[in-house]
Amino acid sequence: MATRSALINVMHKAATAASRGMLRDFGEVENLQVSRKGPADFVSRADTTAERVIKSELLKARPDWGFMMEESGTIIGADPDAPVWIVDPLDGTTNFLHGIPHFAISIAVKDKGKITAGLVFDPLRHEYFFAEAGQGAYINDRRLRVSGRRQMAESLFATGIPFLGHGDAEAHARFGKELYRIMGVSSGVRRFGSAALDLAYVAAGRYDGFWERGLQSWDIAAGILLVREAGGFVSDFASRDRALDSGDIVAANPAIHAELLKCLNAATQD
Repeated sequence: MATRSALINVMHKAATAASRGMLRDFGEVENLQVSRKGPADFVSRADTTAERVIKSELLKARPDWGFMMEESGTIIGADPDAPVWIVDPLDGTTNFLHGIPHFAISIAVKDKGKITAGLVFDPLRHEYFFAEAGQGAYINDRRLRVSGRRQMAESLFATGIPFLGHGDAEAHARFGKELYRIMGVSSGVRRFGSAALDLAYVAAGRYDGFWERGLQSWDIAAGILLVREAGGFVSDFASRDRALDSGDIVAANPAIHAELLKCLNAATQD
């Protein structure tokens, strides 16, 4: 049985409050008022409402802390040295808008450059993935462990497909090579459209690994801590601890991580 700290309880309460309106909107997805924010990148009423609710709940609990949020950007707290909340109110917006039941709320805490707490909430399945530095990772009240698979051929991976916009042909071609290489040596690759849940699933042992480039901090902050606290490895493509800053991430169980990196980097040399 997991004992939730006061900080995790604050995050849990904020995510739960935000999910109520989100679930109502998901039930009426065809009636959502949606505006285009960029190529294949939409902002919905659910996004903005959830962010507003989360911000309000977190401010009540920690009024001096700052924010880094997908929709509202960076907000300096009353105490500039205080921790910062990193919030993605709806990771998997495109899934949400198309009525696909796979999306999540992601909340993390960054303190002195380190992610110290993280929560990913799947409101449809009512799964709370949470972790604090040095305290392990959990799903609801059960401890999480990354998978124990040791062979690429037995492993299942997740990834995200880069959007093919103006000037992105090179990145898309690189991804094609990576995908071809990993599919050739693994049990399969999945693309479900939520990096936060992809990382939570690595932490839970559902996926053996995950890779993607060009993500934002709010996409991966909570997930990075989940994977590490569940016993997994997280790096950028050069095996450095820079995934949060660069947005380029490779996460996997300890037995698979090095081989996954090797395969991905070999693919770009083809």
